[in-house]
Amino acid sequence: MLIKNIQIIFCLLVSINLAEKASEPSGSFSISRIHYSGGGDWYSDKSSIPNLLQFIADKTNIITKTEECVVKIGDDEFYSNSYFYITGHGNIKLNREEIIILREHLLNGAFLHADDNYGMDQSFRKLIIEMFPEKELVEIPPSHDLFNIYYKFPNGLPKIHEHDNQRPQALGIFHNDQLILLYTYESDLGDGWEDPKVHNNPQDLREQALRMGTNIVMYALTQ
Repeated sequence: MLIKNIQIIFCLLVSINLAEKASEPSGSFSISRIHYSGGGDWYSDKSSIPNLLQFIADKTNIITKTEECVVKIGDDEFYSNSYFYITGHGNIKLNREEIIILREHLLNGAFLHADDNYGMDQSFRKLIIEMFPEKELVEIPPSHDLFNIYYKFPNGLPKIHEHDNQRPQALGIFHNDQLILLYTYESDLGDGWEDPKVHNNPQDLREQALRMGTNIVMYALTQ
């Protein structure tokens, strides 16, 4: 009887999960988190992306999924997506094949948001040089559409979490005048997207982070 009851409960849980997925409209937007190797915790800020997706759904006309996607560069799921997010504390490492694949995908219209968690800056800047040796990582000014497309950020990227007492910067790689890689440095937007209890950030700071995340998504989708 116990085994039978467990089987019934399992079937119910599976049915609920499938029903939830089926209820999401075809073409719903999601964010694909990149699962990379190296010493960085690619999975950090677990509640951040679901919270951002919910905020976007509540505040805009963009229909979103309820959860993030997790992809490895080069797998089937990777090629079926075009909006990527990467973060972590520590070393971000891609092998040569992954660098080539990600580079080509970005040059062909995909978008990558790299969000600086403490400890990833040095390795990620090195990775950018390896991926785009012919391009320059440039600062994006507050007058850019990125900071004005939906919510207004007259001072540019908001400061959410302190790292090394440096000013926050939005840095980008452009291709044919299109932003294909955004690096949000010394801001840590993901911390602000997380559940309030994780970092105890004031609500106004969380709101700034979620609004900036919304701008990034809207800008990337309308390029």
